[in-house]
Amino acid sequence: MSPSRRIWLCADDYGMAPGINEAIRQLILRGRLNATSVMTAAPHLGADEADALETLNSGKKRAALGLHVTLTAPFKPLSKGFAPLRDGAFPTIGEMTRLAMTRRLTPEPLTIEIATQLQAFLSAFGHLPDFVDGHQHVQLLPTVRDAFLTVVAEIAPNAWVRQCGRARSAWLLPDHKGLALDVLSLGFKSQAMQRGLASNPAFAGAYVFSDKARFARIFPRFLKGLPDGGLIMCHPGFVDEALKGLDPVTTLREHEFAFFNSDAFPATLADHGVTLAQPSGDGGAAA
Repeated sequence: MSPSRRIWLCADDYGMAPGINEAIRQLILRGRLNATSVMTAAPHLGADEADALETLNSGKKRAALGLHVTLTAPFKPLSKGFAPLRDGAFPTIGEMTRLAMTRRLTPEPLTIEIATQLQAFLSAFGHLPDFVDGHQHVQLLPTVRDAFLTVVAEIAPNAWVRQCGRARSAWLLPDHKGLALDVLSLGFKSQAMQRGLASNPAFAGAYVFSDKARFARIFPRFLKGLPDGGLIMCHPGFVDEALKGLDPVTTLREHEFAFFNSDAFPATLADHGVTLAQPSGDGGAAA
């Protein structure tokens, strides 16, 4: 039998809402996740929430902890003087994308904000992140990626960074969002390599967030062709009032949690010859 592929299953958005935090911790404790990405710019990353997550890694490291750089609404910057702002918050992802693609973003405020969020992670957890990625894939955008990679290379050079290019076998699938992420990731990976930063060899986990989505049926698609060290993003959580006020993705988070918490999840991994990488370093975090 061929050896299992070891992958990273990363739950994004830790710190966004108490229900998300609780769901992620439960799954890490059960060995159903091996990474989570923390939003230091989100409103629910107090000392208690950070300590509860860090405690899971005491003795044995159960999960890689990363920084989820956040530069889009409804969240607000941690640094003073950030621009552009919309009613005191970051622009929407749509506006950030338009500004980035038309080269109308200024690097300096981005650099300061990303560095501030990274320092906030260090203050909350007492160590630098194992990896760094971006909320709504903002790290891939022109100008943003330059600031993002510069800050990581200078402050956390041992952290790996998330690129969002799919495995080659997935490029022919009819997925317009996936293709856009593939293209944006080409420049991102190249610049990361130039700075000596490692990145995941392939990415999966994007799907249409609609009420018709059936996550248990969708998830196996992410495993097909994903190489050793590949990364799947996910968004498990429990719906609470805080989440409802911050993000349109609500009940789908509970569907994801239910699948990862079920007996079907480890069976699906086994059927595809996949195991979760060991956060202690056994799995080869990136390539």
